Amino acid sequence: MNGTASERRGGAAVRPSPVFLAVVGATILCGLIAWRYGTILDRPGRVALFGFVIAAWVLSLSLHEFGHAYMAFRSGDRSVADKGYLTLNPLKYSDVTLSFLIPVVFIVLGGIGLPGGAVWIDRHVIQGRLRHSLISAAGPLSNALFAIMLAVIFKNFADADHALFWSGLAFLAFLQVTATILNLLPIPGLDGFGIIEPYLPRRLADQANAYGGYAFLVLIALLWLGPINQGFFNVIYYLTDAIGLGEFPFRVNGSVDHFPIELGHYLFQWWKS
Repeated sequence: MNGTASERRGGAAVRPSPVFLAVVGATILCGLIAWRYGTILDRPGRVALFGFVIAAWVLSLSLHEFGHAYMAFRSGDRSVADKGYLTLNPLKYSDVTLSFLIPVVFIVLGGIGLPGGAVWIDRHVIQGRLRHSLISAAGPLSNALFAIMLAVIFKNFADADHALFWSGLAFLAFLQVTATILNLLPIPGLDGFGIIEPYLPRRLADQANAYGGYAFLVLIALLWLGPINQGFFNVIYYLTDAIGLGEFPFRVNGSVDHFPIELGHYLFQWWKS
């Protein structure tokens, strides 16, 4: 087996790539601009907020796929290190168009955080059904933890002087919740199915996986239907309310009528008046 003893234990194999560090830098820079110079009616500030949300979303996709890869590495699949999955480089996680550009388009058009990215794991070298389930669960768990972290920061530090930034951060947390819920659906091709797949009859699992791509497309189409769309977002808003994103801890222009997520989504779309 190649690699040092430290790498085999899962430590030294993790090396953040320059691309990932650049994404982190872009997130911080755009966030600081939105924080320092942006007001709710300031278009340059809204452009910075757009950059902050998109960069942070790409960052979260990298963390999501890294979660899968790192759990696989710890479970016995050393190939993920050779493929560059442990570098957090978003360019390593499957097709750039399908994994990143399309999810970004859905964020812009519909305010939905689609699952994106993919890592190819050698399941044959991993022993135990629980390990396979944990590998699948690691991705959406990273989104859930990211959402909770953002909600805690929002709840404890949001202030009226930087309402633009805080509404954008609330919208970013909302996207993490949508990604978590979508990924946990037990549909072939999504992590939710990967969690239960080890416990299904092999023939049934193989048949379901053969239609995974079509099932995902059907899901996306269904999300545009009124009743399903409303039911889905009702669940999402219930969860975001539960973690403290339902209202600002301050008044916006003397009013509390603007919910943080809705305002953040509107301000994110800087091209709108």
